[in-house]
Amino acid sequence: MRPNAVTRWCAGCLGLALALSIAPRPALADDTLTVMEASIAPTLYDIMDIVAERAGFFKDEHLDVVEQHVNNPSAAAQLVGTGKGDICALSFEAVLQGYEKGLKLEYFFVHAARYTNEIGVLDDSPIRTLADLKGKNIGVINIGSAGEVTAQLMLEGVGIKPTDVTYSPIGVGAQAYQAVIDKRVDAVGYPTGEIVPMSVTTGKKFRAFRDPILSDVPNSGYATTPATLQSKADALKRFSRAIVRAAIFARENPQVAARWFLEKFGTKFTAADVDKKAGVFVQLRPDLPGTDPMSKRIGALPLTGMQIYAKTLQQYGMTKEVVPVSAIATNEFIDFANDFDHKAAIAAAKAYRITQ
Repeated sequence: MRPNAVTRWCAGCLGLALALSIAPRPALADDTLTVMEASIAPTLYDIMDIVAERAGFFKDEHLDVVEQHVNNPSAAAQLVGTGKGDICALSFEAVLQGYEKGLKLEYFFVHAARYTNEIGVLDDSPIRTLADLKGKNIGVINIGSAGEVTAQLMLEGVGIKPTDVTYSPIGVGAQAYQAVIDKRVDAVGYPTGEIVPMSVTTGKKFRAFRDPILSDVPNSGYATTPATLQSKADALKRFSRAIVRAAIFARENPQVAARWFLEKFGTKFTAADVDKKAGVFVQLRPDLPGTDPMSKRIGALPLTGMQIYAKTLQQYGMTKEVVPVSAIATNEFIDFANDFDHKAAIAAAKAYRITQ
């Protein structure tokens, strides 16, 4: 994957672009990393990967990053766990549940700044509390998705068992929006990054139920096997730095990020579409890793919060034992990933323009 040939730095931004660039390590060839994305199509949380590619951050780091989209987090975890991919971008539930089944993966970079999943209902819905969801039909991206797992976590807290509700796969995008508009589902168990654009696209307001215990604990990230952490440590460090730069860029220049995101789908779009999608990214700033662009800990995993999460999953019967977070998470690459001039990166991102 390489940046579109028609995309280039505007002359006035060149100096800042150079300030943003980081001298890459000497290399005879780029290192290839395969990333398994746990969704059948790009989601808004994939924006860091998209920006890192289009802005040339992967290239700066001498990386050739290949993305593959798979059906769900479990599939992504299995592919990476069996050596068919290097990195998986997925929710914590898949790794925590897979751990005691012998699937050993370890997170090295957080994918979101806070808990991403929630239960959303239309603002005019008679559902006012979680208890009101008993007997209801909840739309999810697909069966077994993180949205289903985390929705059930919340419902278990008010005594609602899996057999008390129905989970219906409604996908993403237009088909999901239509299912909500037609009221074929009573609620959705989705990431914030899907509910926000659903509201923007349909023009309908949503009310969200967030987990009262885990709302501030990020629940998705980039993970790999312990063996890959050792054998490809240098490439993973550079991947992490490219993602930090991309997270800052997406926050500071949502217009360009929105255009690149729309181009990823290969369909026609208008300037109004770009503006609308940019508005979504602005609303999502609290959820993306670059929420504080000057932080030198962008991408760091909150180990204490993750341990609370692991204990919560065990209490709700999602795992038999409390998975030790020390076995599934590391922040060893975070210092390297943030070792560049963030102030210059912010300035360059703001000044970046696309010309045709």
